[in-house]
Amino acid sequence: MDLLLVLTYTALCVAIFKLFRIPINKWTVPTAALGGVVLIGALIFLMNYNHPYSEMGRQYFISTPIIPAVSGIVIDVPVDCMQDLKKGDILFQLDPVPFQNKLASIQAQLIMAQSDLVRANELVAKKAMPERDRDLAKARVDQLTADEASLQFELDQTTVRAPSDGNCTQLAIRPGMMASNLPLRPLMIFLHKQENLYVGWFRQNSLLRLQKGDPAEVTFDGIPGVIFQGKVAKVFEEMAEGQVTASGNLIDIKQSSTPGRIPVIIEIDDPNFLKYKETLPGGAFGQTAIYSSHFHHVAIMRKILLRMASWLNYLFPFH
Repeated sequence: MDLLLVLTYTALCVAIFKLFRIPINKWTVPTAALGGVVLIGALIFLMNYNHPYSEMGRQYFISTPIIPAVSGIVIDVPVDCMQDLKKGDILFQLDPVPFQNKLASIQAQLIMAQSDLVRANELVAKKAMPERDRDLAKARVDQLTADEASLQFELDQTTVRAPSDGNCTQLAIRPGMMASNLPLRPLMIFLHKQENLYVGWFRQNSLLRLQKGDPAEVTFDGIPGVIFQGKVAKVFEEMAEGQVTASGNLIDIKQSSTPGRIPVIIEIDDPNFLKYKETLPGGAFGQTAIYSSHFHHVAIMRKILLRMASWLNYLFPFH
């Protein structure tokens, strides 16, 4: 953006020199250059400090790795890639036969144990059996009842369902594959249907002018020439570069080599955004400008430069 401002001033100087036929000599050219340094330097300082800009912004989306609660052979995948799904729709089906057999075995044992408990109650009532033996029979029934509930849960988990409204992307699961309940082997990625999260990454020296509720503007690389209105929803107080977790390693100076940027959530509330929302892929890249209440007259420069940067997105190399 600074380069655009310099080029604009240069073009203005060339136009003035030609329009007013100002001679080019050792006085006029240095004066124009020195005046440009002072003028542009002051404007850039006021603009950058009071109306922060980030050339790094991205629209984030939330996904869930689908991992079955039980392991088994996949026998059916009734969904297609990027198919609109509702919460509870079946994503894939594991072979339920092994779980049905285990459940049937436990249910048969439970019926026998319940019969033994009924008989034990009768014998205790006749004083023909110690109460301790009746208690053991009851404990056996309770154990088998709990096992039945656990196996019924596992049987239900052979049908894997959508956790919410959304769709599956890059669907590669097929019948015959072995599904494991290990968290390291997700079978698919489920994308939740909800508002995407747009985050602008701002330099740390912009922190004094980043306030919740300040108006903002966003432009996406994939939608050249269009500016969307929004506002600052949240300014994060932590950066990933400063994160420390419990481990066997000491803090290393290499971890501080990157200064890091402040993530700022921008809420895009422009009604015009709904028209383009479906055309934007998840993870779309963009640029962001935030306008504070300080030196608000300088904000017009930031708005012009943001629009010029948006128009530059029309230019891209062909291969």
